[in-house]
Amino acid sequence: MSAPEERQTLASRPSLYAYARARLDAEPDGRTPAGCYPAPEHTRSQDTADPPDDSEPLRYHEALAAARDALAPLLAAPGDTPGSTAESLRRRLAELPVSRRVVAAAVAELALPDEPAARALGRHLVRTGTETGPVTVGLALLLRLGEPADVPSLRVVGLVRGLTTPAVSALERLDRRAAALLQLTSQADRDGVRALVDAFSCGDRRAAATALIEAPLDIGHVRPARARLLAEASGLAALVRRDRVDPRLLDQAGRLLVRMANRQDYRSEILRYADAVEVYEALVRRACALEPTGRRGAVLLSLALDLHSGSSHLLPWQEGQREQLLDALGGLLTSPEWATLPDRVDATAPPAVRHRAAWVRGTTDRLFASRARPAGRLRIEVVATDPVEREPVETRFLLDGRPLVPEAFGRGFGHSPEHLLDSGELRATEEPREVQLAEAWCTEGCCGALWVTVVREGDEVVWRDWRRPPRLPDGTEPPRLPAYRFDATAYDAELDRAGRETGWSWPARETGRLLAGELRRRPELLARWDARLTHAGVDTRDPYTTVLWFLYRPGIFEGEADEDGPWLQFVWRLPDGDGDPRERVAAALRRLAEDDPRGYAECRGGSRPPVPPDTAI
Repeated sequence: MSAPEERQTLASRPSLYAYARARLDAEPDGRTPAGCYPAPEHTRSQDTADPPDDSEPLRYHEALAAARDALAPLLAAPGDTPGSTAESLRRRLAELPVSRRVVAAAVAELALPDEPAARALGRHLVRTGTETGPVTVGLALLLRLGEPADVPSLRVVGLVRGLTTPAVSALERLDRRAAALLQLTSQADRDGVRALVDAFSCGDRRAAATALIEAPLDIGHVRPARARLLAEASGLAALVRRDRVDPRLLDQAGRLLVRMANRQDYRSEILRYADAVEVYEALVRRACALEPTGRRGAVLLSLALDLHSGSSHLLPWQEGQREQLLDALGGLLTSPEWATLPDRVDATAPPAVRHRAAWVRGTTDRLFASRARPAGRLRIEVVATDPVEREPVETRFLLDGRPLVPEAFGRGFGHSPEHLLDSGELRATEEPREVQLAEAWCTEGCCGALWVTVVREGDEVVWRDWRRPPRLPDGTEPPRLPAYRFDATAYDAELDRAGRETGWSWPARETGRLLAGELRRRPELLARWDARLTHAGVDTRDPYTTVLWFLYRPGIFEGEADEDGPWLQFVWRLPDGDGDPRERVAAALRRLAEDDPRGYAECRGGSRPPVPPDTAI
């Protein structure tokens, strides 16, 4: 196609902004769409240019460098007429075999010496661009330089699929509610989100409050990111500030905060929620007027736990504000009206109900008793959250009163007490040992882990030589971690205290902990069957069932096992999860001493098909 023909064809196409605007204007009653609009046909194959036939696809760093080199001259001096610069940029992008994501990353790094001109170019590209590449550049420029006047354009062009994410990023700096509404709109074709978007978009606070009250907020419906979007899009902070607030709305506000504090995600959503402090303050202030119920008590206790040693500890509190909220929650939850709620749960109730009641009772006592103890330089706390939230039990570390893992790592949980305390991993000797304190929610291979070297030097224990990702999940540099020195006697005492406290556990898990400890002390019980322990704990899908995992490999008993030879993995699910843990462990050990566990455990794979217990592999 010749240049004049190409210009004529481009001129006949509506801009992506005009396309989205026309689709939006055609919606019944001006409602937002149920999901975003598909990009026009002519843009759908334009994510990247095709590389030459004889070339290899560019690696990410190569693509980023190519995009920077191509765009830098145009953005450094946009010129007086955005239209001519836009056309040059369009042609340059058409020749680049890189994705829109790489283009946006390149724009984020480039110097913009003439910011007004770059802002004008960004606006021109967003409003007039007919292809996704130039519009992506415009959105990346407005992410850096946008002003409140750009919000309407960003909201409209973000309705085109493929442009939603960069538009949301640009909006988050200017209008977080608009950003949340756009993000929810892109999800509004599933999970009943459409009704919520309609209610939040209409500007009627009563409608927004009603929709939020009726929204299902159980963990299956609302993950941490969705919880933040609902809070921002509904204007939750303004709703809970009103003089008269429906108690059901306060319940939902508490659940949303708990969901945002849940760290089973790639980053902490509670730290991304700009109104978190305001909502916490309003909720705790009004909690004393709420009727005591078991469910409310669990939510308020969850919030107190996170304020004490979780991500919420790191919110931008005024001096003493967080401590005052904790004191208020402590006074409420330990008052007779609230403290006796767990005792009213019937002994015949389902295990999950009894577990939650026991968790509320034990966690309330431990949390507020621990706050009364003098704070040393290191405090180790084992924290089990509300069983309904399905978070793993973790070992938390407070260094100089600050929660280590959320502040210095931010991608997951501290490891379990079985891994760090029961195993002796944190015990310090004169031989330095590297210990993994936490791992990313998605595994270390994906997003990293937090490691520290533990060593005893004379009368001190030193934590030094930290290893972790160079950036926090939000892209900022993490705080510096120096070498921490602890009095060795105080350090050992803190490990002993944390290891002795088992009130966070429940019968099935305590059975697994005790069983693992006994088998570490008496490995011969499994070795006589050519087996060794791999794990003892609770079933990941059923926390009220104790499981024992062991590996069978011929030759273990004689000390001649071939590590490259045949093997089988077994799991033994112990029956009767509500029995006394010590009695259950004793019974399990007797059976292991008398009967080959391959006869009653379930084979879960290996190098060969399962074989009868009396048959050698």
